[in-house]
Amino acid sequence: LASNEAGFKYLIMGSFASGFLLFGIALIYGATGSFDIMAIRAFISQHGTDLPAFFYAGVLLVLVAMLFKVSAAPFHFWAPDVYEGSPTVITALMSTIVKTAAFAAFMRLFLVTFGGVNETWSMVLAVVIALSLVISNITAATQQSVKRMLAYSSISHAAFMLMAILANNRGMASVSSILYYSLASSIGYIAAFTVVYTVSKHEEGSSNIEAFNGLAKRHPLMAVCMTVAMLSLAGIPITSGFFAKYFVFSLLIGTSFKWLIILAILTSAVGVYYYFKVIIAMYFKTPEKHDAIVIDSSHVVLLILTTLFTIALGIVPNYVVEIFG
Repeated sequence: LASNEAGFKYLIMGSFASGFLLFGIALIYGATGSFDIMAIRAFISQHGTDLPAFFYAGVLLVLVAMLFKVSAAPFHFWAPDVYEGSPTVITALMSTIVKTAAFAAFMRLFLVTFGGVNETWSMVLAVVIALSLVISNITAATQQSVKRMLAYSSISHAAFMLMAILANNRGMASVSSILYYSLASSIGYIAAFTVVYTVSKHEEGSSNIEAFNGLAKRHPLMAVCMTVAMLSLAGIPITSGFFAKYFVFSLLIGTSFKWLIILAILTSAVGVYYYFKVIIAMYFKTPEKHDAIVIDSSHVVLLILTTLFTIALGIVPNYVVEIFG
């Protein structure tokens, strides 16, 4: 039932967002006479500020639709219910591949096509980022379900990637930073949801934090891998998550949005709290059950690989960014 309700909510809200997208595309086509994104970019560069008002309205409508796709606040309210109500495998897919694809489209549109009119959407995007950072982290800190907590944390990470898009005057640096951030966060979420899947399967479907009590004794490997994933998502040094946030901050230093860096640091401190709740439960809480947890061998290999990648990306971050650049 929960899964059906979550799917229905996503269907309704997705249709609503698609309406915004189509209306925005129609207005942009009416102004430029083209659906080709490079032709639209050329049209913007040729006409400068001599663009019809409805063109800017179309850009903002497309922005709203894309913000829904990446679950940024205040268009985020579907994500926690869908993440919690969906099977864990689907949740992992949505938080990694689906979100990465959405940001690829976001970059293509707002770093390439609409970069010439960034003064129209940059302040709106800055407000959305600020809302996403505050709402997601404060709400995540109150969650008892690890799946729901990770859903809210994904909104926070989306805000960080949007910060790189906001610094669109940095060209390819923004693209490489987003790609690195997406890779780092995706690896962390794959590891985290693999552990959540195994634990909830053993605990009769429960993904509450209490289900992770004493995991370090019941399955040390899973606890270690989950710890590395939580540290990376929290942005703790020597993990890939730390350098992902560092690269985003370095982009914003040269812009007028330095205040977002301060806000991001403060809200990230809240993030450390709820990520460490899981770590504390695994190592310092007494479990209700003391039997060992059985995990598939394929999941063991996946956890080991994602943990090694998380550490490796943190050791040679510049090399990876250069590859993306």
